[in-house]
Amino acid sequence: MLDLAIIGGGPAGLSAGLYATRGGLKNVVMFEKGMPGGQITSSSEMENYPGVSEVKSGFDFMMPWQEQCFRFGLKHEMKEVLRIKKVGDHFSIIFSDGSEEQAKAVIVATGGSPKRSGVKGEDVFWGKGVSSCATCDGFFYKGKEVAVLGGGDTAVEESIYLAKICSKVTLIHRRDAFRASPTTLERAKNEPKIEFLTPYGIDEICGDDSGVTGLKLKNLQDGSEKEINISGIFVLIGYNVNNSVLMQEDGSSLCEVNEYGQAVVNLKMETNIPGLFAAGDLREDAPKQVVCAAADGATAALGAIEYIEHHK
Repeated sequence: MLDLAIIGGGPAGLSAGLYATRGGLKNVVMFEKGMPGGQITSSSEMENYPGVSEVKSGFDFMMPWQEQCFRFGLKHEMKEVLRIKKVGDHFSIIFSDGSEEQAKAVIVATGGSPKRSGVKGEDVFWGKGVSSCATCDGFFYKGKEVAVLGGGDTAVEESIYLAKICSKVTLIHRRDAFRASPTTLERAKNEPKIEFLTPYGIDEICGDDSGVTGLKLKNLQDGSEKEINISGIFVLIGYNVNNSVLMQEDGSSLCEVNEYGQAVVNLKMETNIPGLFAAGDLREDAPKQVVCAAADGATAALGAIEYIEHHK
């Protein structure tokens, strides 16, 4: 039986493996169906991780993590986890090929991914002017004009954040009414750099070899079309958490989740199921930053060590 199973190989999972093995656990396996690194590996530039002054691509940034995190005995198995079940005082890890492993404790760090709009040009310019994180990438558009697509709290809040950096922010939403809270919406309307463009949809994200240059828009009421020139667009229409491994055969979740399917945890990353921890973007209120995911993983690992020590 494994001491600890870690599901997911992004910053949270790798950090959990590092802290768990360096903390004395001998039989720790990280299950990740692909190569470790997480969704940050698709980022074109990473420049806000403390202590790393060199600007790197997400892929290059994550490469040293693997060497460091495997140094103390963490094992990586390239297997897809289908489901986690609680069986007595331990956990059963069920894989897509039908095989199983048993573990005393589990850290789930399967992350999530931003919803994409499906607009023409989005995939072409993803990471080259199309982003899903203003906190991560807003600095690259200092003094430039950008657009935000979305109508919820995140889209409006990120528009307010970008207005402090950019010369102009065009907030595009397909409806006149916004899902964002009235207080947040009022703050945005009082920000002179933010222009509201409703009810509009994006027909195409345009650009060239240097990246995004503009948008083709359509008014969804009267069908009229217009084009705007921008340097970047932030697609903020929602976020999917990868929580399928928590789902049981009867459709329930192994642990408590909130209305968005995010795992509910305490400050130790403990779920309501003893021995089960959730870290990174899977857990509720995750800031969706690499440094925060890494901290979550370390916290969860320390909690797992304590749990296993008390349940020998």
